[in-house]
Amino acid sequence: MAEHRYQPGASPSYFDVDFNQMPFTVAWEITKACALNCIHCRAVAQKKRHPDELTTQEGFQLIDQLVEMGKPILIVTGGDPLMRRDVYDLLNHAVAAGLRVALSPSATKLVKREALQRVKDSGVHMVHLSLDGSRPEIHDAFRGFKGSFQRSMEILQDMRELGIPFQIGTTVNRHNLEDLPAIAEVVERAGVTVWSVFFLVPTGRGQASDMVSPQEHEATYNWLYDLSQRVSFHIRTTAAQSYRRVVIQRMRQAQGQIAPAGPARWELTGAGYAFREGRAPVEKGVNDGNGFAFIDHLGNVCPSGFLQIPAGNVRQQPFAEIYRNATLFRDLRDVSKLRGKCGLCEFKQVCGGSRGRAYAMTGDYLASDPSCAYLPQALRATQVGAS
Repeated sequence: MAEHRYQPGASPSYFDVDFNQMPFTVAWEITKACALNCIHCRAVAQKKRHPDELTTQEGFQLIDQLVEMGKPILIVTGGDPLMRRDVYDLLNHAVAAGLRVALSPSATKLVKREALQRVKDSGVHMVHLSLDGSRPEIHDAFRGFKGSFQRSMEILQDMRELGIPFQIGTTVNRHNLEDLPAIAEVVERAGVTVWSVFFLVPTGRGQASDMVSPQEHEATYNWLYDLSQRVSFHIRTTAAQSYRRVVIQRMRQAQGQIAPAGPARWELTGAGYAFREGRAPVEKGVNDGNGFAFIDHLGNVCPSGFLQIPAGNVRQQPFAEIYRNATLFRDLRDVSKLRGKCGLCEFKQVCGGSRGRAYAMTGDYLASDPSCAYLPQALRATQVGAS
């Protein structure tokens, strides 16, 4: 089952949210502490908790601000969020306040069956567990912890038996690119509803040398689209905004190139975007700072975990004020400010390129995403004219 699907006559929910006023999703890094040593860790996790983390009460206040703002999806992450003993209090408060909450723990000994039962009892809507290889030697090397693969398998089994909704996340990099088909088989056998596929952003411990090439990004996007047509789970992508463009191109190819004059011909909703085909296509996509925000363990508000430039701090300003008014966020929501190839691209409203990857590799968060192999129509026309 694909992450994209036909919805004739329906309005995808992304169209109903004004990203200038509120994000669709907020990720909150409640701690930077984690026992693992993953080679791609954007948080550069540490062994012990920082003494200046937001307190439990400050966390409650932040959650209440999100509710007042319009109830975005809340992802509770880290580090390893289970390193905080009050994580269950925070989860309970968020769910009771009406937020849809996802939890992303690390695969350590802290994720015991009784801990998972407490997570389930809190009413969390989804638990995310990472799997970066189909075999221990690949996954454990990536996670920097021998036995991590086996621990992940045990946690997956516990979640299945407890009836906890969960998804598997995989970070695509040069170490596991060839292993992706085998990982997909593990995902299928695990019985998950979602495979969340991340594409490495060279920030934190992540290195540009571990990224796959633009051509490998493109080939992987097309492979994921083909896979989505025949598997039982949904496929979602992160830091892979160009995948949306590939989905639209493939669906246009399947449906015919010329859109009719009149009502929209088809619609699709994916993870982080919506598209309505017609004579004048309507498109909308979540991106760093545009429908998405990240709050670090100290209360700094950033466009995403991959673009950790603080625009303010919730200890000094309300979250809504930072998200709505900070120059950084306003820039990121204005696609007319995109530079280079991304600025010329006909898919910039729905894609826009990874702003985090652009910043990590060029120092300019409005520059083109270096991982994209696509040549926009405007540049092709220029090249044809020059020839």
